[in-house]
Amino acid sequence: MASFSSPCLSKQQWFVLFIITFFSLVSRKRCYKSIISFGDSLADTGNLVILLQPNVSPSALPPYGETYFNRPTGRFSDGRLVIDFFAQKFGLPLVPPYFGACNGSNQQFLKGVNFAVAGATALDNAFLAQKGIFNRVTNVSLGVQVGLFKKLLPSLCLGNSLILMGEIGGNDFNYAFFQGIKIEVIRGLVPDVLNVISSAILELIKLGAVTFLVPGNLPIGCQPIYLTSFQTSNLQDYDRSGCLIWLNKFSEYYNGMLKQELNQIRRLHPRANIVYADYYQAAVQFYRSPSQFGFNSTLIACCGGGGPYNYNFSVGCASAGSKSCDDPSSYVSWDGIHLTERAYSLISKAILDGSRTVPRVKIPSAASD
Repeated sequence: MASFSSPCLSKQQWFVLFIITFFSLVSRKRCYKSIISFGDSLADTGNLVILLQPNVSPSALPPYGETYFNRPTGRFSDGRLVIDFFAQKFGLPLVPPYFGACNGSNQQFLKGVNFAVAGATALDNAFLAQKGIFNRVTNVSLGVQVGLFKKLLPSLCLGNSLILMGEIGGNDFNYAFFQGIKIEVIRGLVPDVLNVISSAILELIKLGAVTFLVPGNLPIGCQPIYLTSFQTSNLQDYDRSGCLIWLNKFSEYYNGMLKQELNQIRRLHPRANIVYADYYQAAVQFYRSPSQFGFNSTLIACCGGGGPYNYNFSVGCASAGSKSCDDPSSYVSWDGIHLTERAYSLISKAILDGSRTVPRVKIPSAASD
C-alpha cells in the first residue's frame, strides 16, 4: 500500500483530504444535466394531449393545471408532477414531451425529454389483449417509448442523465382490475410486467445509461377510483385510514417483486446506479397521518362528479357536471386517479432526501455547469 507523506500534512490529514476529494468527484459526477423519462400519467407532461388531437384529453381542460401553471398543460394534476419537482431541484428546465418536438428538432431535448404517456402500459396491447385486458387509451407501451428514445440517442448524453423509469406498469393492473379480471390472473401479470421493465433498464445500460430512478406503485387501495369501484359494506376490508386492505396488499406485493428484480440487475451491473423510489411509503403516510402533512381530505377527490369519494366513472374531472374543491393543497387526490401538486411535492421531497429510496441515497439538488 502506498504511504502518504508530506512535510506539511500528516497521514491522517492526507486521508481526510483523499476522502473529501473522492466524494467531491463522486458528487460532481452524479449531478444531472438532463432527465429522460418513461412512464404513464404520473409523469406525462403533455404527450397524450398531443397524441389525441383533434380529440380532447381531460387534462387539456380546466381546472387541470390551475394551481401552478394557471392553465391546463396536459399534466394530470392541478399543478406540477414529481418529474417537475425533480427538474426544478436539479436546476433544469421542465422536461418537455417528446411528441411536442417542432420540425423534428432535437435541440430542445438536450436537457431532458419525456416519453411518458398517460394511459401507457408496460406490456404491449397485443399481449394484454391475449389476457382479455384492453387498453383503449394509447398504444405507446414501454417498449414503444424505448424505441422512440433510441431514435434520439445520437443527440443525448446518457452518462450525466437521470433515467426516470416510471412509474410504469400500474395501468396494466388498473385496466385488469376495472375490466373484472380475477386477482389470480392479475398477480400472474406481475412477472411479465417486471420482465419488460428489467429488459428496458438492461437495454439502456448497454446504450450508456448509468443512473436510474425506478418508482413503485402507489397505495391503490386508497384511491377514490378503486374505493368507488370496489366499495363494500364489510368494514373488515378497510384499514383504519379507510383504504381497501386487499388492494394495498397487491401494491405491496408488486413493489416487493420490483425491488427483488432491481437487486438482480444491480448484481449484474454493479457500476450502474439503480435506485428504487418508494412512492408507496412516501404516499401511504398521507392517509395514516393527514394532519401532519396539512391534508384535510385523503380519500375524496378534489375534482370529480360526485359520490361518496367524489368519483364518478361517467362524470370525470373537467366534464360537464363535475365540481372542483376550493383548495387542492388540502387534498391528496386530485381527480380520483391522480394526486394533487401538494401530494406530488411531498413524494418528490421524500425521494430527493433519500428517506424513501432503496438504497437510501440523497439525490443531488443542482445540475453542474
